[in-house]
Amino acid sequence: MTNKLEQTLSLIDKANESGPKDVLEQGKKVGVETLYARRMLSTLRSFNEQASDSLTLACYAQHVCRWKIARKAYPDGLNGYLKWRTDLAKLHASILAEAMLETGYVEKDIERATCIIQKKKLKTDTESQTLEDVSCLVFLSYYFEAFAEKHADEKVIDIVQKTWAKMSDKGHQAALKLTLAPSLQTLVAKALE
Repeated sequence: MTNKLEQTLSLIDKANESGPKDVLEQGKKVGVETLYARRMLSTLRSFNEQASDSLTLACYAQHVCRWKIARKAYPDGLNGYLKWRTDLAKLHASILAEAMLETGYVEKDIERATCIIQKKKLKTDTESQTLEDVSCLVFLSYYFEAFAEKHADEKVIDIVQKTWAKMSDKGHQAALKLTLAPSLQTLVAKALE
């Protein structure tokens, strides 16, 4: 990793330090957003060893300071949800741009990273699609089981189908290699029928 990249990752961690929720990870308290960032980075490195700095930082900052915009501040339903997600992406892009500027990245790299983190040109931009694939893989690897426990099978199957539709063929291949609990594997199989 370059020094600039390491410094920017540290600034993202610093931004996440004031998050209100912590979890225990390997016996240590860590912020929810910090843990998510680490999981995104680890998954990205397994999925794409040659990721650019812009893609790496977009993955790491995908949930930076997410607590600052609460879902409950938006109307229920799909339109409210989509507006919330759009506003979150803009917040994440702004924080990422500030961190990259502070560590000396050039405008072109900053623009690229903010484009990726907002998932602009999804399906036609390789790096935006990689971010989507990585976020789906992180969901399936680390958050799927807890989600499935809270929802009826029909809802879980629907979410898997929506998640699958967002992913590339490479993402599908990686997802099929994940080790999931048997009950989750059954739900995934039903979703993909």
